[in-house]
Amino acid sequence: MNLLKKTAPDNHFVVEYYLEAKTSLMDAAWNIAVGQSIGNPNNRSIWETEEMYQNHSCFILEDEDYLKSHKNGIVRISFPLSNINLEEDGVSQILCHIAGGQVDILEIQKCHILNIELPEDVENSFKLKPAYGIDGFRKLNGVYNKPFLGGIIKPKVGMSPEILLEVVKEMVGSGVNFIKEDELLGNPDHCPLEKRVPLISNWIKNNAPDVIYCFCINGDSPYALERANFVEQEGGNGIHINVWSGLGMYRAIRKQNPNLWIHFQKSGDKFFTDKRAPFHIYWPVICKIAGWSGVDSIHAGMIGGYMNQDEEELKDTLKMLWKYNIVPALSCGMHPGLVQYVNESLNSFDWMANVGGAMHAHPMGTIGGGIAMKQAINGDFEGEQYKAAINKWGNKEFNPDLAYRYF
Repeated sequence: MNLLKKTAPDNHFVVEYYLEAKTSLMDAAWNIAVGQSIGNPNNRSIWETEEMYQNHSCFILEDEDYLKSHKNGIVRISFPLSNINLEEDGVSQILCHIAGGQVDILEIQKCHILNIELPEDVENSFKLKPAYGIDGFRKLNGVYNKPFLGGIIKPKVGMSPEILLEVVKEMVGSGVNFIKEDELLGNPDHCPLEKRVPLISNWIKNNAPDVIYCFCINGDSPYALERANFVEQEGGNGIHINVWSGLGMYRAIRKQNPNLWIHFQKSGDKFFTDKRAPFHIYWPVICKIAGWSGVDSIHAGMIGGYMNQDEEELKDTLKMLWKYNIVPALSCGMHPGLVQYVNESLNSFDWMANVGGAMHAHPMGTIGGGIAMKQAINGDFEGEQYKAAINKWGNKEFNPDLAYRYF
């Protein structure tokens, strides 16, 4: 059978891989194309028919000479959508098909998933809209021509619901647009969702309706889905769910709760997105999946903090997020001295400075830390709180003339 084609057949989606093979790219691609569709790459079944190959087999979209003469390089493989019930199988089954059991066999030494392209009409019908996204968030809080200010609850765990509310009051008082609980605060006995959701939601609704508050609802299904419903029923406006709750969970929640803000927390993703690993998925591909799932914000990464990504990679990530109207949150070491540097680096205001330690550990306390961040965002470099923050955490070099250009 010939699995080589110049273009993908109709009703196929295309995956771009970087492969390093033991023998040749042809052998590596063959193993994926056959093994991730029809069956065993090396043993043909008596039940296989030519019709099955045409309708259900993957195809390799590369030149045969290139595949046979190279052991490493880019390979594009098309996957038939007829093998997937896209609406119900969704993200989970897409990943099962493209990154299943044949990608880590002995023949394949390295496998990097660089892109997934659904046909335009299929993507348009498959992707879900965020509840707010960048545009809706700006309308909600009236923040234009500057980044958003987000705050992260600290300490991560240990507080009672009543103490948590006091922290929230101070964060709101400092001028934040967004608050998220840490990914470690799920549903512990000392601060159960049953108590903290109505307490915090009621206060936010009555005192800060333009602030998004994301409750952490991490958990296995059906618990995470039940928790999302509970947040909405109690008047909450947002949820935070970590990647370890499952990449398919975001889409499931969006379908169930179209009006809730969904924050996608990436903490832990390096276990399957680290570019240094021989087998990984490129992080912007995960961001595309988030776009299909209708998330509102995502922990995109960070530059200049204790997490410090390659700036070009981060820019690729942000382009993907902006395409799907997702708010990129930059955190893990964000402080006032980094805000203008990030503005210059990204040449955009469409991001959120998400701050934890630099807000709550500010010399003037949580309110002082939030005000310092607000001053940095607004270009008030003479503010008392800003100066105290710079004295403690330093200032990443930026061009003041360019910084003032933004305001």
